Amino acid sequence: MTQKPTVVHVTHEAVGKIGGIGAVLDGLFTSKAYLDATARNILVSPLFSTEGDVSSRLGPGGEVLYSSIDGYVKTSYVSSFRRIENKYNVGIVYGRRTFLDPLTQIKSSPEIILIDITRMEQGPLNEFKASLFFEYGIKSNHYENYWEFEQYVRLAVPAIAALKAIGAAEKDSQTVIVSHEFMGMPTALAARLDPFDFKTVFYAHEVAPMRRIVEGHPGHDTMFYNVLRKAHQQDLYVNDIFGDQTSYFKYALVDAARFCDNILAVGDCVVDELKFLAPEFELADIDLTYNGIPAYEITLAEKKQSRDKLKDYCQNLLGWRPDFVFSHVTRLVLSKGLWRDLRVLEHMDKEFLAQGKTGVLLVLSTETHRRRDRDIYDMEAAYNWPVAHREGMPDLSGGEAAYYAGVQEFNAKSRAIKAIFINQFGFSRQCCGHRMPYDMEFMDIRRGSDVEFGQSIYEPFGIAQLEPLCFGGLCVVTSICGCAGFVKAVTGGKDVPNVIFADYTELNGDAGLEIEHMLKIDREYRNKIERKISQKIALEICARLPHNDDESYRLLRSGYEIAKHMGWEAVAENYVLKSIYKAVKKTHSKVVQA
Repeated sequence: MTQKPTVVHVTHEAVGKIGGIGAVLDGLFTSKAYLDATARNILVSPLFSTEGDVSSRLGPGGEVLYSSIDGYVKTSYVSSFRRIENKYNVGIVYGRRTFLDPLTQIKSSPEIILIDITRMEQGPLNEFKASLFFEYGIKSNHYENYWEFEQYVRLAVPAIAALKAIGAAEKDSQTVIVSHEFMGMPTALAARLDPFDFKTVFYAHEVAPMRRIVEGHPGHDTMFYNVLRKAHQQDLYVNDIFGDQTSYFKYALVDAARFCDNILAVGDCVVDELKFLAPEFELADIDLTYNGIPAYEITLAEKKQSRDKLKDYCQNLLGWRPDFVFSHVTRLVLSKGLWRDLRVLEHMDKEFLAQGKTGVLLVLSTETHRRRDRDIYDMEAAYNWPVAHREGMPDLSGGEAAYYAGVQEFNAKSRAIKAIFINQFGFSRQCCGHRMPYDMEFMDIRRGSDVEFGQSIYEPFGIAQLEPLCFGGLCVVTSICGCAGFVKAVTGGKDVPNVIFADYTELNGDAGLEIEHMLKIDREYRNKIERKISQKIALEICARLPHNDDESYRLLRSGYEIAKHMGWEAVAENYVLKSIYKAVKKTHSKVVQA
């Protein structure tokens, strides 16, 4: 491709990293291969809050060049922006945000457009909703009471106008609109309706209707993926088996992804789930596009230094120093399958007791905001937080209390392994209390962990699960995780000592069941599968844990050798850019007029 394209990323994580999409943006915007291949990168999002002042609008590393919210002007686009604001009754914030890779020092400053759509003019909005219905069959009136739907529909038309205002849709240029998940789909569809020949890509970080089914059914992944495989053999789709999904607004938007020029799917299961949505996806242009993972090379001495800090922390908390430290760094949501870690540890506890070994699991997770440092210190002094917890803020939220009940039950029964639930953002002395080593930093839990758990029931990719890989940690992931497919792709499907795959979809010889019987897989059935698989995983971990420096070094080297082929440079070059180029080369037989 002789001309570099402009790439517009529509996402709710334009201003700050919240989850997986933010990690993808961090990776792409600090990838030399990606930056060299693109002329211009732009982030587009609704403006979620007007609180604060102009300095906070674009988050850390942000520079505001225009804000009608604050009456701030430092750009020549002011007259064009004001025409858009007057026409649609919206507010615009425009500027740049800097992304920096601390290891490579590669940085970039993509443009950001945020639009305040809370008081948008109804006329243009209703015209666009009519177009969504007549061209794409989306019945907006069914979903208008869901603000999560409404705000992204409102974003679409003024976003396209703003892109034109900053010269991102000029004659003889190529502009690709990337919809990150359902949030960007209205803007992508508005781009297709526009006379300018925008190209459109749907970046499938998950398939939202499938997540809802997996999380909502007591059989979880054990049921769902067996049903999906059987359904594929019989040419059946999600609405045939799980009932009409069209009442779910995310289904309507994700279903419309088939109108995009190309679809990027972050995992093998995501590809299968998209094809399970509707027959049209069998013909859609779907590219498997794995996420990247960090690949930092460290010495064994550096690993041991971080591991010693973790052991020191455990000793300060529990009064004894473990032989091994395990970790699970994640969001506290159902899909992460946190109870499975404890089931594995129940079996490991017996093995450790027989071997005279000890271990501690550090679970770093919360479902709420970061606690104030003062509150952490008070809880630590009052009742030994995070070893002990109390319900209610500033300590346990409702979901955290439910998980902690399982931790308490495990700790009451176990003898050689204990679990500590750290319900706090960050991993430093400042935010986690006086008993944490003074020089502890977040990367220490990545570098020093012996095992990272990630046994999710739904995990389109799972970057976090593999972050300790390059540091010689054992990574335990489920077979339905997208990252499992990436490891197998890089290693040619060979077994590797650093990664353990847990297959909770294995049906004990019942794979021949008919769909109606698989749908009856309940919690009791799944529990039987989990007990069997967790014992198998426990034995694998015990067999692979290093017991001397030579074994630790071998894991460190083999982990890095795998991870260096899974970094963002490789992902950008081998997956993302190829898909963007493919979209750019698409020819549109007709341009739909709005």
